[in-house]
Amino acid sequence: MADTSIEWTDTTWNPTTGCDKISAGCDNCYALTMARRLKAMGQEKYQTDGDPRTSGPGFGLAVHEDTLTTPFTWRKPRKVFVNSMSDLFHAKVPLDFVRRVFEVIEATPQHTYQVLTKRASRLPKVADKLPWPPNLWMGVSVESADELHRIDDLRKVPAKVAFLSCEPLIGPLGDLDLEGIHWVIVGGESGPRVRPMHPDWARSLRDQCVRAGVPFFFKQWGSWAPTGWFGIGRALPGSILVGEPVDEQGHRVEMARVAKKSEMRELDGRTWDEFPEARVLNGTAS
Repeated sequence: MADTSIEWTDTTWNPTTGCDKISAGCDNCYALTMARRLKAMGQEKYQTDGDPRTSGPGFGLAVHEDTLTTPFTWRKPRKVFVNSMSDLFHAKVPLDFVRRVFEVIEATPQHTYQVLTKRASRLPKVADKLPWPPNLWMGVSVESADELHRIDDLRKVPAKVAFLSCEPLIGPLGDLDLEGIHWVIVGGESGPRVRPMHPDWARSLRDQCVRAGVPFFFKQWGSWAPTGWFGIGRALPGSILVGEPVDEQGHRVEMARVAKKSEMRELDGRTWDEFPEARVLNGTAS
């Protein structure tokens, strides 16, 4: 059933396409690169160009009315990532269209929809004008401590499941307030010009989730993965040393560049593929 390589969902649905960079997490946007390629291939949905300062060829915001019926054609239940190639809460998406997307979600309760935004400030402004069916999971991207304010905006909406996507994680987030948060996804960055994710940033979030009883999903290391502990000056060819010294000998974390297909998903010897369904089914999600 899965038709996407995104580990935490089954399929994608893009009622809008295109976006604009608004924070550091957008610097190496995979969707922007893909949109440029799809425009060159003549894909109809990617012929709108965006502002070259914040967007690019094929990545201008576009609304696709014809996609609203797509979920009704899926026979088997699935997890659906809404707008992998856009942001439903972009200022240029009319509120009426956002409402229609939510109404489709409400009308197809057999599916679970995962909506993710970086425009968290718009959420509380329009929340009372939208239906919030229980099969809609609402998330915000939190890639660095500069974006922690998005979590507070998320808590203001009546979503049955509220989640954080800390991907690409480009800095430590510190101690989080996970009250009202039902799922946390963590992942490193992939592609060219990527920034490595220090293992301790991921470990901190995992440990906080374990203590708070919040399901934790470790998606990927990204294009840089830890190789072990090495002293300064002992880095392997093509590797880098990151972070502050971790002991009296000045050891730091060594990370090596890895190919996309060989990315590791283990964090401290195990995979973390937890989902919030159990909390929803037993009525403990709030």
